[in-house]
Amino acid sequence: MYQLLKKEGAARRGVFSTVHGDIQMPAFMNVATCGAIKGAVSALDLKELHCQVQLCNTYHLHLRPGDEIVKKLGGLHKMTRWEGPILTDSGGFQVFSLAKLRNIKEEGVTFASHIDGHRIFMGPEESMRIQSNLGSTIAMAFDECVENPAEYSYSKASCERTTRWLVRCKKELDRLNCLPDTLNPHQMLWGINQGCTYEDIRKEHMKQIRELDLPGYAIGGLAVGEPAEVMYHVIEQVEPLMPADRPRYLMGVGTPVNILEGVYRGIDIFDCVMPTRNARHAHIFTMQGIRNIKNAKYELDESPLDEECNCPVCRNFSRAYLHHLFKAEEMLGMRLAVMHNLYFYNTLMEKIRSALDEGCFEAFYQENVKKIGNRI
Repeated sequence: MYQLLKKEGAARRGVFSTVHGDIQMPAFMNVATCGAIKGAVSALDLKELHCQVQLCNTYHLHLRPGDEIVKKLGGLHKMTRWEGPILTDSGGFQVFSLAKLRNIKEEGVTFASHIDGHRIFMGPEESMRIQSNLGSTIAMAFDECVENPAEYSYSKASCERTTRWLVRCKKELDRLNCLPDTLNPHQMLWGINQGCTYEDIRKEHMKQIRELDLPGYAIGGLAVGEPAEVMYHVIEQVEPLMPADRPRYLMGVGTPVNILEGVYRGIDIFDCVMPTRNARHAHIFTMQGIRNIKNAKYELDESPLDEECNCPVCRNFSRAYLHHLFKAEEMLGMRLAVMHNLYFYNTLMEKIRSALDEGCFEAFYQENVKKIGNRI
């Protein structure tokens, strides 16, 4: 259940209630691909980093340890010790990322495993069964993410198939939620809008999938190589057609600037590997911009990573210490950098929510949208 609390322009302040707790929106989902944040950060750490939602990967968990094993262990919540909401993607993005290893048909997609090459079949029903075994709060529909640029005719046909797959996902999840041994009988299905960068396909697809009256809707197939301005334009075309009383999720996005721009255009929830991936390469996000902590100028700098930050890392360690850890290739350097970046992303969302609560989001946006993307 989504409750819209306040609006400023297209930007929305809301709360989404789930069986695993409320999500204050706008929100960022912390990516735990295989049930863990890359960089040696556990679910117990995430609480201290102001995390609200954990995102896990259906495809990877199906391969290792296997969704049946996760179910036997009590589901993702029990296995990872994360008590809050969990969203699982559908495996559909792997249709895109494993382009050379796949065969797409109406029934579903045949993959070659990236681990050992064995053949895997996944369609809407298989994706729903895997996600049901994982016991996540929100299950994403199985779709095809088409590369940009793509031919118009292929994009249109792919969208039509994605709609048919969504109908099958809904039917199968309704069935699974009624079974006596289902881990989470309240699991929710969110649909995904596709259509590459073609306005008419995007709009028509959104009109079609909103008729299914799902608990949430995502915009997929962006941030896959197109310019940011194109992504923003697509959001502006689709957002007015999305149900106002449901969450809007922009998949796989993005930089702090992308997030501010997304909120400005009516998006409620985001996910991205960027804060963790960049942290592992010594790139630190701050409200002043982005630091490369490997730079020689930090060798004797005893300041915290971000003087405005209250994360466990900034409270206890200096830029000089992290500079040394990365130079010495100590694992602790990556862990501390990941912790800081996740805290930054989660508290950036808190600042956005506070600005919306106080009716000053426009001023917050104008003050920060260029600054936080600068390289220091």
